[in-house]
Amino acid sequence: MAKFQEIKFYSQKKEKGYQLLPFKFSELDPNNYLLTNIAGEFLVLKKDLIRPLVEHQLDDSSEEYVNLRSRQFLQDTHNQVAIDLLALKLRTRLVNLPQFTALHIFVVSLRCEHSCPYCQVSRQSEDKTSFDMTNEMADKSLNLVFSSPSNMIKIEFQGGEPLLNFDIIRYVVQRAKEINLQKNKTITFVIATNLALVDLEILHFCKDNNVHISTSLDGPEDLHNKNRPRPGKDSHQKAVNGINLSREILGRDSVSALMTTTEASLGRVKEIIDEYLALDFGGIFLRHLSPYGFAIKTKTYLAYSTDRWLDFYKEGIEYIIELNKKGIDFREYHACTVLTKMLTSNNSGFVDLMNPAGIGIAAVVYNYDGAVYASDESRMLAEMGDDTFKLGNVLKNNYAEIFGSESLLTPLEESFTLSAPMCSDCAYEPYCGAEPVYHHGIHKDFLGRKPTSDFCHRNMSIFKYLLIRMREDSFVKTLFLNWANHS
Repeated sequence: MAKFQEIKFYSQKKEKGYQLLPFKFSELDPNNYLLTNIAGEFLVLKKDLIRPLVEHQLDDSSEEYVNLRSRQFLQDTHNQVAIDLLALKLRTRLVNLPQFTALHIFVVSLRCEHSCPYCQVSRQSEDKTSFDMTNEMADKSLNLVFSSPSNMIKIEFQGGEPLLNFDIIRYVVQRAKEINLQKNKTITFVIATNLALVDLEILHFCKDNNVHISTSLDGPEDLHNKNRPRPGKDSHQKAVNGINLSREILGRDSVSALMTTTEASLGRVKEIIDEYLALDFGGIFLRHLSPYGFAIKTKTYLAYSTDRWLDFYKEGIEYIIELNKKGIDFREYHACTVLTKMLTSNNSGFVDLMNPAGIGIAAVVYNYDGAVYASDESRMLAEMGDDTFKLGNVLKNNYAEIFGSESLLTPLEESFTLSAPMCSDCAYEPYCGAEPVYHHGIHKDFLGRKPTSDFCHRNMSIFKYLLIRMREDSFVKTLFLNWANHS
């Protein structure tokens, strides 16, 4: 067994002129290591410099030494404030933690007139109104919303298709605005809808109450209709008409779209991006399938491997880079989120990349039946009979009972990346997130098995890819810096 050196060995090291501060490193490419510290600062260092660095033999006049010192990887007699700066940067990254929870999702109906095969929700037919949220459930949910310490509140209406229960949307918006006269929070509203049922009455209500629209757009007409079938086989035309009408009434910036990558999408990423360009969107989120809820039952989430999706994703990024080189301002929003964490002290609040995990802290879900879940994915697990992340019920539990529930606190604690095996040693940890719902869904364990985790493989591949592309191409570096600072 390896033994520790004698105490004088470590004393000698301290006499070499500098003190190492905590950092982690992983191979970036055959010649270089990526070094990161607890505040997310990073440097790329040649492999042959790692040993001199850790043995306190690095030349203090070298460019590498100066960079390491300036980013708080080491401190010496010329820089005695390194630890204070490191702590300040870490506090800045975590400044929003006390301001939980900002996103409150109201599942106002499970009814839907689409039958998307990758859907994560066990949707119900249009006439089953027993799957609609009632005024009583809405009132109880709003009591919890306004108990949140966050000064910024977003209420998002989901389904099913939420417009099938537009009356409750109208009720929640009006009641929330009344309550907010006393609470004085900044409050916004979003309807996540397929737009098939949108009309002028709905849109004028949205305009009068500053309600935004989020919709689904999977690509060109044939692909969208295949991914998102509905009676009439016209889901793409309905979506496009709805986008145009919504923009006409609400304004361009009040309408956003999200795509999902199915097996049919692979090989067509340029066409998908071109569809977003044709509809005058400023960017796209290249989203993979998720292993939750109904998608597990139908096995659609197994349609392709993580590596196939990564090829799709990288091809999309390369095409977007080429578009920008031609002067077309367009971005990929997942990359923007990652780059913001890498290159700035800001945290986008994207649930999948939060640590501690974003469940409950960043978002919470109020189901149509009064059940409260730690995240939208948690609700989808419950649709398949797994109530692991059910926090309580608005009719039975108060705010303290729900947000102090062991169903929330235990997965938060057990998935915390700074103390999780393998995560705590990973150089990419500052940019990654804890995803206990994903790992429970796949491995029945909040932490998961990191060597075989698709979540880890996907994120680490993206982090490494973005870093390498910035090092290879000065245009890409400038572009990515712009994305990070304006996402």
